[in-house]
Order: sequence, then C-alpha cells, then structure tokens
Amino acid sequence: MAIYLTQESRVLVQGMTGGEGMRHTRRMLAAGTDVVGGVNPRKAGRSVDFGERTVPVFGSVAEGIAATGADVSVVFVPPAFVRAAVTEAADAGIGLAVVITEGVPVHDSVACTAYAAARGTRIIGPNCPGLISPGQSNAGIIPADITKPGRIGLVSKSGTLTYQLMYELRDIGFSTCVGIGGDPVVGTSHIDCLAAFENDPDTELVVLIGEIGGDAEERAAAYIRDHVTKPVVGYIAGFTAPEGRTMGHAGAIVSGSSGTAQAKKEALEAVGVRVGGTPTETASLVLAALEGTA
Repeated sequence: MAIYLTQESRVLVQGMTGGEGMRHTRRMLAAGTDVVGGVNPRKAGRSVDFGERTVPVFGSVAEGIAATGADVSVVFVPPAFVRAAVTEAADAGIGLAVVITEGVPVHDSVACTAYAAARGTRIIGPNCPGLISPGQSNAGIIPADITKPGRIGLVSKSGTLTYQLMYELRDIGFSTCVGIGGDPVVGTSHIDCLAAFENDPDTELVVLIGEIGGDAEERAAAYIRDHVTKPVVGYIAGFTAPEGRTMGHAGAIVSGSSGTAQAKKEALEAVGVRVGGTPTETASLVLAALEGTA
C-alpha cells in the first residue's frame, strides 16, 4: 500500500503546457503516473503528445474531473497564480493538490491552505518536490529511478535530503516519500504523514527529516510519543548553521534556542526517535532498526 498516492490515482497537471509542466509531466508519465489531463483555460480542447501517451488539455479543473475522474492535481503555475489555482482545485472537489511552486507569498499560502482544508482538499507544499509511491505513482519532481517499492515511509521538509535518503536506502525501498515543503506555512505536516504511515500496514518504519526553524519537529515528537507505535528515525538539517542567520528555506528561522537543530534533536530523542548526525548515519540507523539491532 501507500499513503495519499497510489497506482489508482488519476492526475491532472495545472500548468502542464508551460516549460516546467511539460518537462515534469513527461517524467511523471515515464514513472507510470496516470496523468489524465492538463489544465490551461487558454489551450482548452487541445492535447499534448508525450510519445506513448497523448494528454488532453481542459479549460478548468472541474472540466478535467468531469471528463476523467481525476482525484489529484499537481500545480506548476507561477507564484502569483497559486492561490487561484488551489482555490479552483478545491472548489472542483479535488482530493489532493500538490503545489510544487516556490516563492508563494505567505499570505497566499495561509489563505489557500485554509480554504482547501475547509473543502476537504489536502495540500502538499507549496515549495515542495511532491510525493512518490515507488512503482505506483509519482506526483511532482522527485526522481523515480533512485529507489524501489519497499517498507520505509519518509516525510521531509527538504527536497534534496528526500532524494539522498531515498538513494541511500534504495536496497530496502519505500512505501511513500512525501516532501512537505520548507515554507513557514504548508498544507500537510510531519504529523499528518506520521498518522498516515502509522495506519499503513505496509510501512514498517518512518524516516522524519526536519530542519532548523519553527517548531514542527517538536510538535511531531509529542505526536510520536502519544500516537506512533512504529519505529521512527530522524535527521535534522542545520547543525552547522551560523547563529543569527536565516539559512536555506524560508521556514528556517531560529530565535534563541527555539528552532535550533539541537533543540529538535533533543525533543525527538526524548520520545525514542534515533537521530542521525548525517544523512548517511541516518540511513545506518534505519538499517539497524529494521534488523532489530538498534
């Protein structure tokens, strides 16, 4: 099994006819994703030939859902149009919207994630690599050829570290890898994914990747203590970040001891999560946990 995205998922791409949309739609199709349509009001009625598959373009998400039964949207539109795109998808009743776009204004992220949640639409992102259930479906920009189906679940703020852990643990493989995004406001949290992985019978262990800034990892630690029975291995990016500077993602803002890598590490370790000092050490901890030697 998997969480959020399976081989049954039917995917629309908002912004498919743009440069990034075209490139990554081709990659998603190559990974086996059931891309059933694109959305562009100015090109409605046309279609795009991707070689082995020709994908129709619809004028709206609602038209795409009506014609194809789509239940997932991947959003490749400029930052200024993300709020409208997400609102349209939520109004149409899409179940999952994966917002790849970076640079979305925070007030737009607040507005559209709240709007979507009120209408039962889950948002992944913004500013994220998307999610992949290897061997089933890939919604976003995660490379599909660096791992295989397996028994690890992964939730990460960082796209690059998502890829690295997928590659380092490729011999075991993953049920689903979710890049939730590193912005201050995102639609799906570590906790949401932990709950989903806890309920997925094919996920045996969860890897949680965090980074400096905010308190998402501390809140995840409290949730793990109270609700998660499966082993969790963690990694926090930012131990070497200079004090007083904002590093990397917009969400990586540290105030005093709050939001530091050390504070997050201590919170996770206090509830039994083993935290690696490097991605490679983290992978070794995962192997040890799966072998029962941790």
